Amino acid sequence: MSVEDHAARVLDLVARIPAGRVLAYGDIAQRLGGMGPRTVGTVMSRYGSDVPWWRVIRSDGQPPQGLESEAIEHWRAEGTPM
Repeated sequence: MSVEDHAARVLDLVARIPAGRVLAYGDIAQRLGGMGPRTVGTVMSRYGSDVPWWRVIRSDGQPPQGLESEAIEHWRAEGTPM
């Protein structure tokens, strides 16, 4: 499957992550099967601006690189435990 084939599945799952909750790239890959965390990251970097991207974190618990401040603002607004 190509990245474009995975995009709809990834974006649908990210859109369903409840406010105040997060999933790691690897968690998403595992739930959807057939892809790895890097594929999820590629989908999010190319297509993720219209979904709650801040609810997807790195395996070490950090927000997406380069978007830390914005993600933390969203987390605070949603009451996400930090």
